[in-house]
Amino acid sequence: MASSSLDLIAALQRVKQATASINNSAIDNFELAGVNPSLKHGSAALSDATVLRARALTAMGETLARHQDDILEANTLDLEISRDMAVPELVVDWLKLTPERLQKVVSIFQKLAVSGVGCVGGGPSAHISAQYRICPVGTVGFIYEAFPDLGAIAAALCICTGNALVLKGGSEASRTNQIIANLLRDTLEDVGLSAELIFPIESTEVSRQDVSRCSDIDLIIAHGRPSLVDQVVKQASVPVIPSRMGNCYLYWSASGSLDRVYQIVLDSHGGEPDAVNRIEKVLIHESHSHHAVVRLWNRLQEGGFEVVADKVLTALHNASAAEESGAVSVQEWKHAYLKNKVALCQVSDITAAIEWINTHSSGHADSIVTTDYTESQQFMHGCRSSAVYINTSPKFVRNASHADVIALGASNYKGIAGGLIGIDAMQVRQRIFHGS
Repeated sequence: MASSSLDLIAALQRVKQATASINNSAIDNFELAGVNPSLKHGSAALSDATVLRARALTAMGETLARHQDDILEANTLDLEISRDMAVPELVVDWLKLTPERLQKVVSIFQKLAVSGVGCVGGGPSAHISAQYRICPVGTVGFIYEAFPDLGAIAAALCICTGNALVLKGGSEASRTNQIIANLLRDTLEDVGLSAELIFPIESTEVSRQDVSRCSDIDLIIAHGRPSLVDQVVKQASVPVIPSRMGNCYLYWSASGSLDRVYQIVLDSHGGEPDAVNRIEKVLIHESHSHHAVVRLWNRLQEGGFEVVADKVLTALHNASAAEESGAVSVQEWKHAYLKNKVALCQVSDITAAIEWINTHSSGHADSIVTTDYTESQQFMHGCRSSAVYINTSPKFVRNASHADVIALGASNYKGIAGGLIGIDAMQVRQRIFHGS
């Protein structure tokens, strides 16, 4: 085994041990010999762990705000190098930090600081009293590209839920990632916790594959372009939550309003800095008139979208307009554009629409526009997406008003609070049984 892999395993062992300092459990189960002395200091505060977490989150947010100029300076250097290295423009956009983006991160730390985590629920069953306790996952590995602010948000979510965090960011954001991680680690020590609770992997000798196959990590979260996320999912030997972007569908039913369809598509592309739930495909009921379809097409173009369609609608539009446009290929229906581009497709009814979405959509956020209650219920029960939106925009808001819906992104995994990768994704339910 390479020395870099041995170093990683040793570091992760320290991280797993450090997790104990912010969890409500006894320290007797952990071998503290040789662990960073700051861990021992942090473990002394276990009796008041919730208060300590809140204090850490508050201090970490204040630290980022205080060092905003230093972070932006490092980010400027990353941007200059990335442009020289011909990094794709989409990734450069994700990489670029602004004072506003940093302020949103600070706001997230503040919201999580005042939120309570962990609970006990359940009740008696026959002669056995059953309860459950919400517990941290343990050690979370976050593999991501660009988005240096997401490293900070991941740290906030992990500290809030009592998890340790291993960060593996992309080389395009290395300087920004490093200064953010160092600031947060120093702040943890300042409040009496171990810096090892946030462990950034800066060495290029440790690959994403190494991280995704490390048995000392309990959960991997992957965020970035679909190609990166799919690679992590394929290579990982530990559980992975894949973050999904784009390729969300909207079904324009026979009773749906054209204006509502247009506004929802437009709004879904307004997420900043990444429109995670952008609608890129619109399924149109065949009863809508040629005039209505052409009107939607033209409005989308006027709104700055590139518009393409299946063979039927392409022929219809070309009969009404001077320009020529090719029909969408079969593979396009399954892949995200990740830009202002929308594909239109005609379907016979809601059953066909649901089947199409379940087959081709990314499966994390799909929508319907309808005034028919029965149809909305059919869509809700038939669509297998993690989140379904009825007559409303799926626009993703990372800095949500409530702490329990603050999220790194959205996933097509089922059972994770509406597909959101947030607090719920970083906790597990432990069943507790008591004999009578």
